[in-house]
Amino acid sequence: MALISLDDLEGLDNDITDDISDDITEEQPMAEDRLLSHWQRVASTHQVSVPTEMTGPIHEMTQNSQQRETLPYAPISSHEKMGALQYEERVYPAGRWACVTRADGLYEQSISMAFMKLMRYICKENSLGRYLGMTVPVVSLIQMIEDGSGFQKSVLTGFFLPAQYQSCPPAPLDPEIQVQDWDPITVIARPFFGTTNESTVQRQISELWEVLAESDGVRRDRYMVAVFENPGVPQRRNEIWFLRDRI
Repeated sequence: MALISLDDLEGLDNDITDDISDDITEEQPMAEDRLLSHWQRVASTHQVSVPTEMTGPIHEMTQNSQQRETLPYAPISSHEKMGALQYEERVYPAGRWACVTRADGLYEQSISMAFMKLMRYICKENSLGRYLGMTVPVVSLIQMIEDGSGFQKSVLTGFFLPAQYQSCPPAPLDPEIQVQDWDPITVIARPFFGTTNESTVQRQISELWEVLAESDGVRRDRYMVAVFENPGVPQRRNEIWFLRDRI
């Protein structure tokens, strides 16, 4: 059974967050128990499990849920049909990412296990011993098997380090987390909404190929999934990213 993923990050809707705010001021352990119980209920709908040692990170990220940096990018072009965005081409800058690579049984399990580790890194399991802050989107890099019929087991999940830590990244305490220097990347991004599992991602890949006007230089061996929101949003926002060979 998988652990919770970014899709389960801050799995609290506004009503629940408001309900627990008074408890936090009155008795923090009780409030943290309620947070954990809620996350476990949300996670059970995704067939994932939240261990009790995640209580602290869950509380930390919930308290800081409104403070997020968005990864900057330079738009190149956008393509619409009948007023609806089909896809947008962008360049994302070079930068440092905290990354975890997993090869679990399912795509959902790999990204879940990876993000649990990244979440603990963000929430004080780093050389500074402090909360680092959250950036969005968190991305996963998918590689296709040779015949293109499915995903390879190995999936990389990456968290772009906040601006203040780009020049001197805090070291992870978990040896499975690596801080990597990424070159600029050019992506063709198409939004979609809802859950991110292997079947929904494969469908989004197929749909973007169908509407893509020009495919020269676009890779077919790997794709990225970018996740922006949490389960408290009924139709949460994601994007499928196609990658160009060049910037």
